Amino acid sequence: MADTTAAEPLIAEVPREEYLRYADELDGEVDEEVDESKLVKPGRFIWGLTVCAGVSGLLFGYDTGVISSTLVSIDSDLSARPLTTLDKSLITSATSFFALLVSPLTGVLADALGRKTVILAADILFVLGALWQAWTSSVAGMIAGRSVVGAAVGSASFVVPLYIGELSPGPWRGRMVTVSSLFITGGQVVAYIIGWWFSTTVHGWRWIVGIGVLPAAVQFVMLFFMPETPRWLVRAGKKESARRVLVSVYEGSEGVDVKRLVNSVLKRVEREILEEEEVVVRGREVGPPKQGWSKRVESVQENFAQLVGVGGNRRALIIACMLQGVQQLCGFNSLMYFSATIFSLVGFRSPTLTSLTIALTNFLFTLVAFHAIDRIGRRRILLLSIPVMVLGLLLCAFAFSFLDMPVDSSSLNPTLKIWPLVIVAAMTLYVAGYAIGLGNVPWQQSELFPLSVRSLGSALATATNWGSNTLVGLTFLPMMQFLSPTGTFVVYAGVCVTAWVCVRRIYPETAGLGLEDVGEVLRVGWGVEESVRRARERRRRS
Repeated sequence: MADTTAAEPLIAEVPREEYLRYADELDGEVDEEVDESKLVKPGRFIWGLTVCAGVSGLLFGYDTGVISSTLVSIDSDLSARPLTTLDKSLITSATSFFALLVSPLTGVLADALGRKTVILAADILFVLGALWQAWTSSVAGMIAGRSVVGAAVGSASFVVPLYIGELSPGPWRGRMVTVSSLFITGGQVVAYIIGWWFSTTVHGWRWIVGIGVLPAAVQFVMLFFMPETPRWLVRAGKKESARRVLVSVYEGSEGVDVKRLVNSVLKRVEREILEEEEVVVRGREVGPPKQGWSKRVESVQENFAQLVGVGGNRRALIIACMLQGVQQLCGFNSLMYFSATIFSLVGFRSPTLTSLTIALTNFLFTLVAFHAIDRIGRRRILLLSIPVMVLGLLLCAFAFSFLDMPVDSSSLNPTLKIWPLVIVAAMTLYVAGYAIGLGNVPWQQSELFPLSVRSLGSALATATNWGSNTLVGLTFLPMMQFLSPTGTFVVYAGVCVTAWVCVRRIYPETAGLGLEDVGEVLRVGWGVEESVRRARERRRRS
């Protein structure tokens, strides 16, 4: 499926009057828009692409989940000494810190080179990072290996939802992007199982981190048979290539005329690009045209100015960054990184196996999100699930108040032994709420942005995620020491309450809308009331 079509003239090069005549007479067939909501079910082609792209999510989940069992298995294998709290914090946060650094850069590269190229580069980094970790003999080497993995994770976590979102039909876009989250949570489950499997093997942690090479190599090969997204192809001037991809996406769909639907989508994308180009031209200074890197730098500057200067784009960026920030500041990844450490401290004899409970809960309730996110809606599912997270965190804080840590299970009296079980139950409740809502909805971010700033906006939102992730990774263990576990989980509960208020006030409902339609919701204001009203009408019609 590699695209070898020569580039067609960019839309910006067509005179406005000529383009509008062309848009109104596109193939002589599109007199009115064809609604994607009439599609009955997604085809096998889009399912195949989603699963192939989702392998990056598996790598993402594996490499973030594997560190929990790795930290309790290394012992004195690195630098000939046990790991200190600082060592654990640096090894853990290196991944998220480099993901933070790389995310904005990959946003630029995804626009210049294509979404698929960035996924290919991420696979190479996944392989290098896994091998580096498996062969290192020092703490510094482990930090470096985790940093390479961080660059891969930062690229994949941003571009895979973007790739899937730009390919998916509107009625199933939420579910298709959630497939990526399913792979992430599945990767975390696999990480805990492999961690438990190798936990008693001498130097078994090297196998734990090295196994990540396999799925990256498999996906690297698969990508050569996958197409670029039709939205990127249209923007690059390859409309006929985009048409072929869209025909494959909608092929076999019931309830619509596929050819008319493809033409309708192309028409909407082209009109959106024309409007974006007009905004750029109006804001551009008159002068000689720039070439090479100067032209690319100018393009990035224009995209950024358009992202923060246009009201609808700015509101989309605020919403996306808010959701990605609270997804991490609520403390979830502290459980992914340090759950085995926590369960070891409260007295469980097999902390890695106990941590598997958390990973399995995350996976199972992500399946619930997969079935519900397009039916219930993004906004509504957050408003229902965040209170469950708050309840779980407060119950966890309450249970920790009865324990003095560190503690050995042999020293627990019969009365106190109930509280570690309450902590596991509370964390399970919290993770269930997270998996249904905050674990998935923020990754729908690409649908908030118009095409011209979609890559950059999604990249900046993803950078917010990894910046918050880095903060949590660096501060969790110190917070447990200085604020106590009770205080730490109360802080995370406060973040969740704040997130619920923000979602209620500024996050409109976008479920069921086409990619080119979401921008209309945010064009004038936050669009919350109007979007909720339209969502109710869509549910009544269905």
